[in-house]
Amino acid sequence: MKHRCLPPSTILITGCSTGIGYQCAQHLHKMGYQVIATCRKEQDVQRLKKEGICCFQLDLANSNSIQKALAQILEHTNGRIDALFNNGAFGLPGAVEDLSREAMEHQFQTNVFGTQELTNKIIPIMRQQGGGKIIYNSSILGFAAMPYRGAYNASKFAIEGLADTLRLEVKQDNIQVILIEPGPILSEFRNNAFQQFKQWINLEDSAHKQNYVAMVTRLETVGPSAPFTLSPKAVTQHVVHALQSQRAKIRYRVTIPTIAFSILKRLLPNRWLDALLIKAGGEGKR
Repeated sequence: MKHRCLPPSTILITGCSTGIGYQCAQHLHKMGYQVIATCRKEQDVQRLKKEGICCFQLDLANSNSIQKALAQILEHTNGRIDALFNNGAFGLPGAVEDLSREAMEHQFQTNVFGTQELTNKIIPIMRQQGGGKIIYNSSILGFAAMPYRGAYNASKFAIEGLADTLRLEVKQDNIQVILIEPGPILSEFRNNAFQQFKQWINLEDSAHKQNYVAMVTRLETVGPSAPFTLSPKAVTQHVVHALQSQRAKIRYRVTIPTIAFSILKRLLPNRWLDALLIKAGGEGKR
């Protein structure tokens, strides 16, 4: 079925250089939405502009960058933002005990602090214009923790908590807050995570060195490394539904693993669930 572009029609999307953000920006642009994409790197901004997508440079880890980009965006849209898709994020793999304070701060600066800072600046705009939609791209790891993903798990758990709280606080303002919870999606996420791992984790001195070897093999894999991996289009379909629906779902669970673990978390005793999560994590192999 071919979707029509219905209000909200102006949407700001973060993290559009590759993967989910890029595919979503392309698709919504073709549908007729006024897409405002953002990327951290200027070369990616210029690439999207050449493809006909309006794009601004924005680094979620930098408050000055957020403030500057938002001012430029509001000037371009005449002060209107109907929807925000908080997609920009990255993963920093490693055992919890190997995460330094600086590493955890690095993870949270983008995934949590910058994301919510941008959101908080847009809420008054939506309130003034009579409503809007705020969509957070969370993860299966936002409610089901897996080994060697502690920093990312924690950042997505935090996003879920912020989104659930915000939804209650802005309901009276006709602002809908929506969570999308993807499982394995084909993207550059693993490659980017591998770069973070090499930067922040001391493999040689870790008690988890043996499992890290298996994890590195997974991170270096080209193509799907986990069962039921879907393309970014699977997420875009749910973003479109959230935008098109007068009353969007609170949570959109994408991929079979996400749906399965959301059910199992409600049904299984904690120790049984732990055993499944350890197996699903594959000692870092998946």
